[in-house]
Amino acid sequence: MPATSPAVADSKWDYIIIGAGSAGCVLANRLSEDENNQVLLLEAGGSHQSILVQIPTALSYPMASATYNWGYLSDAEPALDDREITCPRGKGLGGTSSINGMVYVRGHSCDFEEWETAGAKGWGYANCLPYFKRAETWQFGEDEYRGGSGPLGVGGGNNMKANPLYQAFIDAGIEAGYPATEDYNGYRQEGFGPMHMTVQGGVRESTERAYLKPAKSRSNLTIWTGAFVDRILLENGRASAVILTHKNSQKRLSATKEIILSAGSIASPAILERSGIGSKSALKAAGVELLHERPGVGENLQDHLEIYFQYHCTKPVSLNNKLGLLSKLLIGVRWFFFKSGLGATNHFESCAFIRSDAGLKSPDIQYHFLPAAMRYDGTPSIDGHGFQVHVGPNKPKSRGHVHIRSADPLAPPSIKFNYMQHPEDVAKWRKCIRLSREIIGQPALDAYRGEELQPGDDIQSDDQIDAWVKENVESAYHPCGTCKMGLVSDPMAVVDPECRVIGLDGLRIVDASVFPTVTNGNINAPTIMVAERASDIILNRPLLPASSASSWIDENWQTQQRSTQAVRIHD
Repeated sequence: MPATSPAVADSKWDYIIIGAGSAGCVLANRLSEDENNQVLLLEAGGSHQSILVQIPTALSYPMASATYNWGYLSDAEPALDDREITCPRGKGLGGTSSINGMVYVRGHSCDFEEWETAGAKGWGYANCLPYFKRAETWQFGEDEYRGGSGPLGVGGGNNMKANPLYQAFIDAGIEAGYPATEDYNGYRQEGFGPMHMTVQGGVRESTERAYLKPAKSRSNLTIWTGAFVDRILLENGRASAVILTHKNSQKRLSATKEIILSAGSIASPAILERSGIGSKSALKAAGVELLHERPGVGENLQDHLEIYFQYHCTKPVSLNNKLGLLSKLLIGVRWFFFKSGLGATNHFESCAFIRSDAGLKSPDIQYHFLPAAMRYDGTPSIDGHGFQVHVGPNKPKSRGHVHIRSADPLAPPSIKFNYMQHPEDVAKWRKCIRLSREIIGQPALDAYRGEELQPGDDIQSDDQIDAWVKENVESAYHPCGTCKMGLVSDPMAVVDPECRVIGLDGLRIVDASVFPTVTNGNINAPTIMVAERASDIILNRPLLPASSASSWIDENWQTQQRSTQAVRIHD
């Protein structure tokens, strides 16, 4: 704690939102729609106007930059041979939506039924679907599942027109016995089909662009960048003020209604712990006085891991010949003037969601297909042509934690995912590798498939697969769950189903940290949905009516790992 008291600022705000990321920008927009609400949005990073953030194909550049990325590292991960795993988190307006891969996946309907079973009452699929719709303008128009007039533009990039490999991957999945899906964010997630992305008019659709930019001119919305929050003050069981550093001076700001923490799955639990909210053991270890005991703070950390299969392509159709400097320049010029072409996509334009085993009701493995063999920095990883498939199990059993090391707000927290600590997670990876090889080995890819570059044909036994995965697996950058939502009676829950910190007044958490369990897919879309629904709860508005839309479930799910038969649920 600082030795001197911070200056006290006038309390002219009703709501103070900490963090202008995927959730915070949504809240800033929705809470300031009522001109009677004075809203302050605090962001530790800056304002992102760089072309490298806006151009979808340049996604590797902002993620690699300390200007846009906090650049967290995990602690040594015991089950991954003590490797430290990168954990990128967005720094600046838009948060991680300004540096992510722009993949738009809502998750399976069963994920939200799982949330409700875990204690997040009112967050079942029927309750959440209307808020997914409200957030979105879908490229192909509104229907029972998709939105047609929301702030967030969602499309399909070049809709697979730029490369024959996209369709070949889908055809291979169908040949392997899996269903096709026209819209994995609609009636049927399970299957092979086109992938969707948060790209609007050829430009990255971050929440800064979709939600904050239209609201910036409102006189009742104030945005501070470069505002680094130290902690939240508690007085008589209420969150009374925020202590932060802004423009080289320390400030104390009060909100007349609520303080809303939207700093993400890493920073939100860290801010809580610096505020004296957490477990006795974690705060004692960090030298912070315990003011409000919630042992679940920082626990329940979940993430997705992925590897990528990489193959030589026997025909000169991949994007590897577009990775040179001249080609990148021409792509950039076309994008700059027309917002079209290869610059206007993240290149993940086909995908799949499959079940790893019979007895699973919904998919637990996800595929992103890329018609190039390349590294994460955008450089080619082979000579000649190639393609790769990013894949990983999406419902891990392992759980980790995030805890501060000290009261120093500038010190990065301790992050330990405990990846692959559960034996079922290890077994899933073996299935994942073998199922993927079967799919890629189908006739639809015979005309393109060359040598398997990685894992490589020599990786076959359980022990070989385990060792290769340990050495090569990477985070898919979907951390969540560290301030989980649940029943008030659950000692490990941090917030109740209205996102209020249990046992305190005037403090809510709205971001991916409140997920009880990780969804089957990328987490940006459900984070935005959570913020949309939470905004109605905060403003005490009537919630949108529950949807009666049904979801596809394989009628043979109990006995077969794959089937083309279906049955409707949620009717």
